[in-house]
Amino acid sequence: MSRCGYSKNRREIGTQYERKAGEHLKEKGYEILEYNYRCKVGEIDMIARDGGCLVFCEVKYRSGSESGHPAEAVDYKKQRVISKCALYYLTTHGLTDAECRFDVVSIEGEQITVYQNAFDYIGG
Repeated sequence: MSRCGYSKNRREIGTQYERKAGEHLKEKGYEILEYNYRCKVGEIDMIARDGGCLVFCEVKYRSGSESGHPAEAVDYKKQRVISKCALYYLTTHGLTDAECRFDVVSIEGEQITVYQNAFDYIGG
């Protein structure tokens, strides 16, 4: 057990819930392309394809409501980082004309909610 009282570190817990979110998205027909895409401007939890649309997904988990709703944690600053990562991904993969969107997968306890088109691209 760590000194914070967790038996697993935050990264391991995050990975566990990202995989759970990925399984949920697969059941909904998404094709998972990558988990934890990292580049020089940041990280995206998951990149998937939903039909003809490329989807950049942020996964947020909360064990209860004490810390607020998970989706609320995807604030403007986080959206901007995800947007920059998405642009980097699209550019480096030659997909600048691809249809894409930003989804947030919220996990609260055992409840999984997918917010499609949760936010628009934030440039700058």
